[in-house]
Amino acid sequence: MKKTYINGVGCISTQKTFNTVFLEEAVVNHDENVLAIVPPAYKEYISPAASRRMAKGVKNGIVASALAMTDANVENVDAIITGTGLGCIEDSEKFLKSILDNNEEFLTPTSFIQSTHNTVGAQIALLQQCKGYNFTYVNGAVSFESALIDAKMQIEEDEANSILVGGVDENGEYTTSLFKLNGRIKKDNSGPYDVLTSDTTGAVYGEGASFFVLENERKENTYAELLDVSIVNNLEENEIETAAKSFLNSNNLDISDIDALVLGFDGNVDFENYYSNLAKNAFAQTPVLYYKHLSGEYDTASAFAFWMASKILKTQEIPEIVKVNAVEKPSYKTILLYNQLNGKNHSFTLLSK
Repeated sequence: MKKTYINGVGCISTQKTFNTVFLEEAVVNHDENVLAIVPPAYKEYISPAASRRMAKGVKNGIVASALAMTDANVENVDAIITGTGLGCIEDSEKFLKSILDNNEEFLTPTSFIQSTHNTVGAQIALLQQCKGYNFTYVNGAVSFESALIDAKMQIEEDEANSILVGGVDENGEYTTSLFKLNGRIKKDNSGPYDVLTSDTTGAVYGEGASFFVLENERKENTYAELLDVSIVNNLEENEIETAAKSFLNSNNLDISDIDALVLGFDGNVDFENYYSNLAKNAFAQTPVLYYKHLSGEYDTASAFAFWMASKILKTQEIPEIVKVNAVEKPSYKTILLYNQLNGKNHSFTLLSK
């Protein structure tokens, strides 16, 4: 079976993650409970006329995918696979509002057309003239992992040699207000919002777009090899360690083989034990990292973690800003990522140098 290599990365996030080496300009925001994107210069990638009609998530997806392809030194790919939790939620909100405002009459279809979840993948394909396999996964907090599994299977079965895979989500004003109402986002004006020492419910929310070029051969610019991805819908807190160990065993690895563990701490006190139990017990001797204090929580935030792990394996450096404990290793060869959202949609991802 062919192996899967990460040969290019592109990330647009709530930090400056483009035109930099690796998180050297990252800033932790303690004052906001919803983090906004740091926008790139869209006009360098999209014509202003087209840009005006595009949702934020679409533009970020286009730029992130362009960055990944430039990084991988490829001009076209065989397939485009996208993961998204809420799709182009801003345009969905616009369309629903216009239905109400216009008594369901005289509606322009633009917002509806742009609001579908597969808009990002479609727009990238149109710009690149990619007529191959194009699929979008909408599976909550494992949307990005679902896309990864699909891409890995295609490469292993020799269905494609080069695949663009990404995770995209954006904040919509109305949806954000609903998330605040049902406690999914931390209460307004209750800062400082510290992710690791939080004693309140709800998360600090964010948005972003991360894309990767996965290929079937190792190149000079390869970041890492994608070894395996596993998704489990329901797990109890006391089952996480066993699930992690069995995932590693299926790849002939032990806890001692893991050089860094990336966890999705998001500040929601109700579900932090899923992470802290792993960090304090089984992986107490392993460097433990976190990232949602930089990216915010959203359905495809794990794509930001995937970007971060790829960068660590390539640069062999871990920025201080993402460290949970003080454990260090002389080199970083194998990284395990674990994420869940509100106790559901657990995912394990394994990367190797």
